[in-house]
Amino acid sequence: MGGQALAAPQCELDRTVKFGGMNWESNLVITDVERAIIEKGYGCQTEVLPTETLPALAALERGDLDVNSEIWLNSVADPWKRAEATGKVKRIGDVFMGGEAWFIPRYTAERLPELKSAADLPRFKEHFTDPEEPSKGRFYGCPAGWGCEVVSTNLYRALGLEDSYTLYSPGTGAAQKAALTSAYKRKQDVVFYYWYPTPLVGAMDLVKLELPPYDADAHQCLTSPDCQDPKPSAYPENPVFTAVNTQFSQQAPQITEFLSRVSIPLDDINETLAHMEESGDDAADVAEWFLKNKSAIWTQWVPADVAERVKASL
Repeated sequence: MGGQALAAPQCELDRTVKFGGMNWESNLVITDVERAIIEKGYGCQTEVLPTETLPALAALERGDLDVNSEIWLNSVADPWKRAEATGKVKRIGDVFMGGEAWFIPRYTAERLPELKSAADLPRFKEHFTDPEEPSKGRFYGCPAGWGCEVVSTNLYRALGLEDSYTLYSPGTGAAQKAALTSAYKRKQDVVFYYWYPTPLVGAMDLVKLELPPYDADAHQCLTSPDCQDPKPSAYPENPVFTAVNTQFSQQAPQITEFLSRVSIPLDDINETLAHMEESGDDAADVAEWFLKNKSAIWTQWVPADVAERVKASL
């Protein structure tokens, strides 16, 4: 292992690089991938400080965090705009394009080939029978209390589904995932809201139901609990990007350059999260799996000598 290429690197910072650690799977894995590359490839120490989306943004602005690996723009559009205007934070790279949709399993789409759009659902209600109200179908919406519940509810109203479907809001994200996974394993017909990339979407073979084209004004009303006259609209694409503290970017230009290049095709992040779901591995083990199995992606983010050091550490 001798030679210049694998010589121990000298970190450009004389302190630990601080990451914000959000609690959803893609963020956990991507943060651990980035930390492994920074530690093994650039010779720096890193740590993760557990946090939530809005506190993480405030901490990034203050300099209590250096890196937030995964900011979903549509979820924090106004707070991000305000933070960026201070000049204390920077958007440096797009990680992937997230999204939301109404789904059916592919086996359901094959059984019901005429079911193409959400507007078709009333004609097929008997295939999605609600066990608690058998005269109606059941649509699995967003978990109760989550921001997406407002849009799910308004879209359900906008599509005129009240007479034919119950809108079922699971009590937690875990309850929602468990119910959908159980139905899928038993090959039951099920229709539901979900977001991606996530382990569930990565692990299942799903088909999106068509919605009318995205309309900014209609969507704005759909996001309001007080929307009086909701109109159906597709969900907008949701850019997911990396942000850093501006002072950190000046102190650590090499690491910032690496982080700015982190971009993962949606199919590959879905495959990675499906592996997480199927293996039951924790984020650190899944990050190592990604580094071993997706080198064609991550080696594009770093200089050759950094890539060699990371590979040698695996």
